[in-house]
Amino acid sequence: MPSRWGTDPDIRRGRSVVHSLHAQLVFVPRHRRAVFTDEILTRCEEIMRDVCIDFGAELTEFNGDVGHVHLLVHYPPKIALSTLVNSLKGVSARRLRQEFPGHIGKYLWGGHFWSPSYFVASYGAPADMVRNYIDQQRHPA
Repeated sequence: MPSRWGTDPDIRRGRSVVHSLHAQLVFVPRHRRAVFTDEILTRCEEIMRDVCIDFGAELTEFNGDVGHVHLLVHYPPKIALSTLVNSLKGVSARRLRQEFPGHIGKYLWGGHFWSPSYFVASYGAPADMVRNYIDQQRHPA
C-alpha cells in the first residue's frame, strides 16, 4: 500500500479492499430484566470476543451494567452485520444459560435471553472529516 495509508491499526487491508468498519452495538435482555452480575458480564465478554474472532472481527470495547451490554466491534466488509449480531446473541444466550442456569432462571423464563431488537451505530471517521476530505478532492484538469 502507498505510504499515505500509514500504519494505522484501524485500517485493515484485504485482497481488493482497504477498510475501517466499526459498529457500536447495544443488547438488552428480554423484558429488560436486570440479569447481569460482574461475573456474568465478564463471561459474556469472553464469549462475544470468541464469536468475533470466529468471524474475523475484533471486539475492541465491551461494557455493561445489570440490564444491557455495549460492544464496539471492528469488522471486515465481507460480514453482514446482522449475521454477526445473530451469532453474538445466539451463542452468548446459549452459553450463559448453560453456565449460570440458577441465576438466569430467576430473571428470565422461556426460550429467549436477549430482546429481539438491538441498537447499532456505525463509526469510521467523523462526518465533518469525511466531508472535508471529499470537498478537497478535485476533478482532473
